[in-house]
Amino acid sequence: MSESSPPSPPGDRDCNRSDTERTGSRRVRLDVPKMDCPSCAAKVTTSVEKVAGIEKIETRPTSGTLDVRYDADRTDPDAIADRAEAAGYEVTGTDGEAGATSAASKADEERSSVWGSSRAIKTWISAVFLGFGVLFEFFLSGGNAVLLRIPGGELLIGDALMLVAVAIAGQVILRNGYYSARNLSLDIDFLMSAAILGATGISLFFVGASLYIEAASLAVLFNVAELLERYSVTRARNSVEELMELSPDRAVARRDGEEIEIPVGDVEIGEVVLVEPGEKIPMDGAVVEGESAVNQAPITGESVPVDKTPGEEVYAGTINEQGYLEIEVTSEASDNTLSRVIEMVEEAQSSKTDREQFVERFAGYYTPVVVVFAVLTTVVPPLFLGGAWVTWFVRGITLLVLACPCAFVISTPVSVVSGITSAAKNGVLIKGGDHLESMGEVEAVAFDKTGTLTKGELAVTDVIALNDNTEADVLRCARGLEERSEHPIGDAIVERADERDVGKREIDGFESITGKGVRADLDGRAHYAGKPGLFEDLGFDLDHVHLTTDGGVVLDETERQCADGEEANCLDLLEETIPRLQEEGKTIVLVGTAEELEGVIAIADEVRPDARAAVSGLREAGLRTVMLTGDNEGTASAIAEAVGVDDYRAELLPDEKVAAIDDLLDEFDTVAMVGDGINDTPAMATASVGIAMGAAGTDTAIETADIALMADDLSKLPYFYDLSNRANGVIRQNIWGSLGAKALLAIGVPFGYVSVVLAVLAGDVGMTVLVTGNAIRLSRISPDRSEKTERA
Repeated sequence: MSESSPPSPPGDRDCNRSDTERTGSRRVRLDVPKMDCPSCAAKVTTSVEKVAGIEKIETRPTSGTLDVRYDADRTDPDAIADRAEAAGYEVTGTDGEAGATSAASKADEERSSVWGSSRAIKTWISAVFLGFGVLFEFFLSGGNAVLLRIPGGELLIGDALMLVAVAIAGQVILRNGYYSARNLSLDIDFLMSAAILGATGISLFFVGASLYIEAASLAVLFNVAELLERYSVTRARNSVEELMELSPDRAVARRDGEEIEIPVGDVEIGEVVLVEPGEKIPMDGAVVEGESAVNQAPITGESVPVDKTPGEEVYAGTINEQGYLEIEVTSEASDNTLSRVIEMVEEAQSSKTDREQFVERFAGYYTPVVVVFAVLTTVVPPLFLGGAWVTWFVRGITLLVLACPCAFVISTPVSVVSGITSAAKNGVLIKGGDHLESMGEVEAVAFDKTGTLTKGELAVTDVIALNDNTEADVLRCARGLEERSEHPIGDAIVERADERDVGKREIDGFESITGKGVRADLDGRAHYAGKPGLFEDLGFDLDHVHLTTDGGVVLDETERQCADGEEANCLDLLEETIPRLQEEGKTIVLVGTAEELEGVIAIADEVRPDARAAVSGLREAGLRTVMLTGDNEGTASAIAEAVGVDDYRAELLPDEKVAAIDDLLDEFDTVAMVGDGINDTPAMATASVGIAMGAAGTDTAIETADIALMADDLSKLPYFYDLSNRANGVIRQNIWGSLGAKALLAIGVPFGYVSVVLAVLAGDVGMTVLVTGNAIRLSRISPDRSEKTERA
């Protein structure tokens, strides 16, 4: 549908023959910027398929690229590019070699070139001639003199002006129509060429048939429609170009003691790059020197900058907000997180959804049927009903205009592109348009617990100081006992002690008591830390311990009287406190000596701060929420209550999680599974939609999940469901709106209610602009807007 360019000589094209060793299957990506519609892609595919050795072809009209897998022993990139150009579309480069300029400037140039292209200039010039022709035809009829006589009668000045308009505006249409005929493609270019040639030929060679204004209007308006569609598609392409622009083209690296600026493609793994405040980080890597807050929103969608210190990971495309950083590169530019995101987005855009496949199948029947209807409309009334040949010929041409389902076919892909790129900008990576559609139809969401609803890292939640000890005393002793332990519980206690800066004690004689706890001498005195059973073995009465009253208590404990009813601040650890904490999903560690119980520490996998809000948002949207976990009943119940899910299932093995998903699928048509992409991968694969957490630094999650949340941010789930739901609505609006408009116009044609001009303006130009504009609305949806909508 877009303007095609004549094939360029092989030497003018940047298609290198690097296949000196021709063995096996290879892949090449061709930049074909003017292939911007499904019919264009079909022509290119048909042409390239004729090359021997082609294994697979993927056309991406929304990005203007062609991916081809081929047998390197039988063909090469130049031969493939030649066949693509044989379809009428210029190949500007291969594998991104043409994109030496920045992506954003390239997109800006492409948008401006739409209106400054030769096609646009010819269209404006032809519109002027059409305007003067109409002026002579209807307003200056007295001056509309005869120029010469032709087989069809007299050629007036107005007619001649409109012929000039046809000649100027029709060049590119007829050239594209020629390539369509050459590739046996019954598309809009072929149909418009037939209509224009038919109207012009009848006017010139048949007496009484003056269809100059129809031919000129068709040529001018169709060009305008094509320019508008090209501009709209370019806007959609720009959303991906913006992702590509996130990463800088150059980096400052330290080599041989000197700081030099080089292209990011030349930076090697292990090199150190330097990033000043306010600059974008050019490569994935780890901080080796400096501290700063880094804005990771371009990759993870996080709204608050993240503090980075030596040893922490950073991503290409993120922004160094404050301090100076030196970063050791851990991946090449072509394999960093941002590059993988862009590649996934492009692949997702090329995958066809079920609706898109239905539309294409329907279009395969729609066009031939309407063409047959157009032929019958042209022939039957004059032959059998005494109608005027000219009148019915014009109506046949009008139906040919409506025969191409351009707006109908493009309605789904532009919506999918807009939705996928909007999600990517907000830290949600969608692996395909079908997953976008599926998420919008989800009725239930299952969550893994560890690492998803919880942080997946143990942390101290409560410290109960006993027998006149303070919290600091308890933590100081616990730290000394656990510092040499390799258990995650010990790590959590040491981390809390470090946070509170409680100091250290001299440690000696450390030993592990298998299955119960640890023992060590602290400042020369034996101390113990472990399960309640360890202290029962030491002879303690855990039914009767004294709670510290002068500080150190972080658990909201109620006072109770001892059995005699006189002593206050007495705890029954064994029957009340410990069971209560365990019911909350916490692990209990007692700390003390052989003579005194000093305190109780509770450790748990903390619930994510945004988990409850995310679950609440999904429930408000009408979705059923379920938690699946391998933890015990008590822990599962506590976490389920804390986050507010509708239901939970505990003590599940990985295969039992799969069975639980199957049960949900029996109850609900579409189910999503949210996990961390590790031990819950089978359940995610079984669900209708698999969603992985924290994928920015995890290759496995990006590869295995249908959808990946680039940060550990559950708050993106309600936004993503809202986006997907709206995307489905937009797709339905576009499909049925464009199809309905075409049907109404087609029905009105035989009755004379629809002219050629109206068919082009309403059926082609108008619908193309409407479906594209409607789709672009999806790019405005953000997590903030989704939250406001839900609250409203």
